[in-house]
Amino acid sequence: MVEIANAAEAATRREMHFARESANNHFASDALVPLHAVSAERWRRLSDNAIEPNGYFLPEWELAVNATAQGRANVSAITAHVMASEGQRLIGLLPVVSAWRAYGIPLPALVSADPYGTLATPLLDRDRADEAAADLMQQARNAGAHALILRDIALDGAVMMAFTRALACRGLKTRLLQRHERASLDATRNADDLLRDALGPKKLKELRRQRNRLAEHGELIFTIATTPSEIKRDLATFLTLEASGWKARRGTALAQNEGDATFIRRAVFDAAARGNCEIVTLHAGETPVASGIVLRHLDRAFYFKLGVDERFAKCSPGVQLTLDLTRHLCGDPAIAMADSTAIPGHPMIDPIWRGRLAIGDVLIPLSRRDPFIPAIRSGLALRTLVREPVRRLVRTIRKLREKRS
Repeated sequence: MVEIANAAEAATRREMHFARESANNHFASDALVPLHAVSAERWRRLSDNAIEPNGYFLPEWELAVNATAQGRANVSAITAHVMASEGQRLIGLLPVVSAWRAYGIPLPALVSADPYGTLATPLLDRDRADEAAADLMQQARNAGAHALILRDIALDGAVMMAFTRALACRGLKTRLLQRHERASLDATRNADDLLRDALGPKKLKELRRQRNRLAEHGELIFTIATTPSEIKRDLATFLTLEASGWKARRGTALAQNEGDATFIRRAVFDAAARGNCEIVTLHAGETPVASGIVLRHLDRAFYFKLGVDERFAKCSPGVQLTLDLTRHLCGDPAIAMADSTAIPGHPMIDPIWRGRLAIGDVLIPLSRRDPFIPAIRSGLALRTLVREPVRRLVRTIRKLREKRS
């Protein structure tokens, strides 16, 4: 019996190894290119003419992620091109990984890569969006994929509409895998009116009281770093603040991993040099109490991360910084909307930024009546079914530990 069990275990290991190798090698095709091989110049032109903004797929950001970020480096891309008077023109781009790398399941699907931010909307040229979407799907087919999975995409955005139209031309339609809503800011409004409507007079009074208490430690100064010298100074401040609180206790602060620290230093400097990144900081006198990194692309801002000095927790420094950031963005005519890129129901940002963005994961079948599509959906559903109870348990244990510490 022991020998039979050992033989069965060995066979299972061989099957799993074969499945992993198949998943990793399945997409060896000229249709996929290493992300670092994509022309940065053509990528920037596409970014400047994108139909929908995504600060996390700008070349300065994503190439830095791809170079060193932990678990997110060395990805591929599917691209769409047309011939133009200046030569080959990039009209669509999506960084991708295999389903094995994304989910740990050997499925014949390509999945949008994780850009170290909760938005993976592909870049499509606004003048040829439908053509670009169709071409990206064709490149995925050419690579051997049966499905393309777009994670963390704006469900009501122009890119999703372009894919929907391109699919309809082939008698296909998208399959929604999961959906949630997260906070966003309508930056076209007057900031004071927006904050009054969102928070109400009682909460605003309490926040003013906290702000006055914070000011007892020194004059409150809100700064916006954009130049190289400012970025160097304030990025160091941000990394110190982020690594001083609960993120450090969980081991998720950027400075705690060498690859992540290298990525963020490169990404922020390169993006800021092109006007696509700024660091906002709130000081009480000489002491920085909160700092945040904000990406910018076209008419949209993206609130990437926030670090606070928890010694001032009773004064809500993160909220105070966000109030200043709200006024800053609402006063900037170049910004129409800000995406919090936060988890749904975030306790800090949701009460302040009352707009909501529908975000989800979408499965795009690449052929009609493909028998692999139900199998892919079932595999992903089973994974979610198994993982969710475990994730809830981990969150519960983590909260208990934090209460005791």
